[in-house]
Amino acid sequence: MTVVIDRTQPPKPAPAGKGPVSAAARVRAAGGPGGGLYKPRTPIYPKLVHGRWRAIKWAVLIATLVIYYVTPWIRWSRPGNLPDQAVLVDFAGRRFYVFDIQLWPQEVHFITGLLVIAALALFLVTALFGRLWCGYSCPQTVWTDLFIYVERLFEGDRNARMRLDTAPWSLSKAWRKVGKHAVWLGIAFATGGAWIFYFHDAPSLLRDFWSGQGPTTGYVFCALLTFTTYVFAGMMREQVCVYMCPWPRIQGAMLDTHSLQVTYRHDRGEPRGAHKKGADWAGRGDCVDCNQCVTACPMGIDIRDGSQLECINCGLCIDACDEVMIKVGRPAGLIAYDTDAAVEARAAGRPALYRLVRPRTVFYALALGAVSALMIWGLSTRTTLDLHVTRDRNPVFVRLHDGAVRNGYTLKVANRSFQSEQMTIALKGQPAAVLKMPGSSETAKAITVEVPANEVRAVRVFVTLPPQVLSAPNLPATFVVRSSREEARTATTFLSGAANSQ
Repeated sequence: MTVVIDRTQPPKPAPAGKGPVSAAARVRAAGGPGGGLYKPRTPIYPKLVHGRWRAIKWAVLIATLVIYYVTPWIRWSRPGNLPDQAVLVDFAGRRFYVFDIQLWPQEVHFITGLLVIAALALFLVTALFGRLWCGYSCPQTVWTDLFIYVERLFEGDRNARMRLDTAPWSLSKAWRKVGKHAVWLGIAFATGGAWIFYFHDAPSLLRDFWSGQGPTTGYVFCALLTFTTYVFAGMMREQVCVYMCPWPRIQGAMLDTHSLQVTYRHDRGEPRGAHKKGADWAGRGDCVDCNQCVTACPMGIDIRDGSQLECINCGLCIDACDEVMIKVGRPAGLIAYDTDAAVEARAAGRPALYRLVRPRTVFYALALGAVSALMIWGLSTRTTLDLHVTRDRNPVFVRLHDGAVRNGYTLKVANRSFQSEQMTIALKGQPAAVLKMPGSSETAKAITVEVPANEVRAVRVFVTLPPQVLSAPNLPATFVVRSSREEARTATTFLSGAANSQ
């Protein structure tokens, strides 16, 4: 099939302020290089700004990086040979440790619950305040911000970086570029290294890693995370958000006209234009068309064009605009966290109303509360004792010389506590039943076994019933295992063969 592209009429760009305009749409509108469908990345040089939102971003950046790098090194005392790392995904031991909580593979529903809670919290925050996650806490945003900070240290702010990139190669340019990339690689390597510490004991892995005795998976994933961090935060940056991340598309279903987002208040800013000192402000808007909001944007967009897919709601354009407004003697807040409904209301002369309580926010909040309550209930009622019973299938029963019938069972007793426990095993529902373990000649109503801490012990049990109680081919029974603090029950059946003997 041949595709013919008509380039005689260039496509028209979408009008400003008429809904989200994506980078891909602008590339198509521009025709790309030679009218193609893809435009190579144009470097963005965000300018350093100062203000409230920039300070919040620094605080969140530092807090998230400290949490990420420090958490694997937090020690948490556990008895015996259990790991003393506070947060550890122990694939070898098939456990997930979070301080006093340890999750087993059978408890994957708790992990699922945590993921559902995180998703619902993200949905609620987005419906209320827009893409705050993207602008402040997303790993791509955090590490890109850190890489840009390093870039400024070596190459200067926006104008200096632009001049350096267009200048011919020199010793000064070479050492700045090499130094920047060397620090980037160091940060990327530290990122990959910190990640693998979550899956192995951090001090032991650090020693083994540098001595060449670490696990192969450690080297592989460290290299993978190093590469992706270096490329995504250093080279691709905003392209990851625009072309690779699905969240900008998904968020469109969660936003409405009452969602707080970084907004250009066109009711106050238009008509825009240059302004001379001392000139009258009558008949014009507050926007002086200085483009400082554009130069501060790490995504390279103009917030005055309206809501856009690329906007991550970082608030840096707010700080840049407020600096200009203060200089020209106008009130701050020409760009601010606001809602489209409030802007339109003020433009029409009506009071601006902010509706945080809306059907979608109520739904997200109720769903979040319900799942959180279910998780809290599950964790608070979670037992450290578990029991699974498997009945022998070959033979299904054995008839003894005195007419009694014996069934064999395998009990898997899980002790999820941090202490060894003496467990008592009994059979309820059949009062005449006696139990014994293979290799033992003693029978009893209950037997006692020891189950080590944080382990599963398989226990073989023979159950015998006398002939006078064999009233049906299948007799209901329940195995009960008791520890010093808890008990676990599992229903089973006793096969007697009574129907065959009649």
